[in-house]
Amino acid sequence: MTSAEHETVFTYGAPALKYGTGSSDEIGYDLAQFGARRVLVVTDPVVAATGWPERIAEGIRGYGIAAETFDGVHVEPTDVSMQKAVDFARGTGPYDAFVAVGGGSSIDTAKAANLLTSNDGELMDYVNAPVGGGRAPANPLKPLVAVPTTTGTGSESTTVCVLDVLSLRVKSGISHLRLRPTLAVVDPRLTVSQPAGVTAASGMDILCHAAESYTAKPYTEFGRKRPEERVPYCGSNPLADMFAEKSLQLLSWALPAAVRDGDDLAAREAMALAATFAGLGFGNAGVHIPHANAYPIAGQVRDFHPDGYPGDEAMVPHGMAVSLTAPAAFRFTFAANPERHQRVARLLAPDFEWSGDFADHLPAVLTMLMREIGLPAGIGAVGYRESDVDSLVEGTLKQQRLLATAPRTPSEKDLAGILRDSVQLW
Repeated sequence: MTSAEHETVFTYGAPALKYGTGSSDEIGYDLAQFGARRVLVVTDPVVAATGWPERIAEGIRGYGIAAETFDGVHVEPTDVSMQKAVDFARGTGPYDAFVAVGGGSSIDTAKAANLLTSNDGELMDYVNAPVGGGRAPANPLKPLVAVPTTTGTGSESTTVCVLDVLSLRVKSGISHLRLRPTLAVVDPRLTVSQPAGVTAASGMDILCHAAESYTAKPYTEFGRKRPEERVPYCGSNPLADMFAEKSLQLLSWALPAAVRDGDDLAAREAMALAATFAGLGFGNAGVHIPHANAYPIAGQVRDFHPDGYPGDEAMVPHGMAVSLTAPAAFRFTFAANPERHQRVARLLAPDFEWSGDFADHLPAVLTMLMREIGLPAGIGAVGYRESDVDSLVEGTLKQQRLLATAPRTPSEKDLAGILRDSVQLW
């Protein structure tokens, strides 16, 4: 590829942001500025039980705006659970704005409901190819206010919603610029009730968002695109790098502290900031191999039941699924940019002395942290065996949108090696 054929343009997009204690009390005012008259609050039963969604709905009503609530979001949403939200919104609407209160599951479900009440067609029409039709929305979406109650997914900043397609036993998503929330309201008070297991898993999701975007293929190494070809994930770039570095610095102390003591408000506030920064970074640069592997790890789960999550069905939470192959994945990508991988390791563990192979430095830091916060010791600990590797590789290869951002392109054999190395991390 000649220099004239290399990309010279990177793009950056983000929602409007309101951050800080008490910010969720102002959502009614914010919606009034959008001209909203009737809104749907989208949440899950566990978050609804905290009282926060109803408190937010009451604040919205105080500005003369009608607010209905859908509290049937499924943690780790599926095509079936998202369709229930879409049917509710279509059946009780029309709505001229949406408010998502919860983790990534609620925010992603609200994105789907917004998409399919603003555009015709069915959910699978819009799911990324080759799993779905890869259709782009023809019409603009309504304003969406995203209010995260977990610190991790970054969905409040991104153009993506993620779901399990049950019939195919695969996790996929919908990706388009129009899915990005209009406003992200980050109120650290809403994260205090998050259990330690959820804090650990979602915290590793933040970490991998930042580390993957920082080590992603640079935007200058892609081929030049025409304007209509530009996608949200454009590769690592100076703006995304800045947010990733700050997120990693905060996580170095805040993640272990928040897992140890959920009432540590300083740690909770730092985690909320880290999640916000990471979302602003990876929502533009992209993520790569750990996230691509996470989709089949979550989608093909058998009988694993993680601490802190609803116990009625098996699941591997998204952040946990991402983290379990991260050490081996970063060992594989190290050769593409050793300096960046070393920088991530030093930001996460500035006092950690390492005298071994440089390629093992970041994997060692990650496994040390994962052990400290109580994550499983590899994909074997969540129910997978080496005999499952081929099936997992097949699922990873379906995530071409993510693999395209990897700084070093993995072959099918490379992916199998990463997954085998991840069966037992320690």
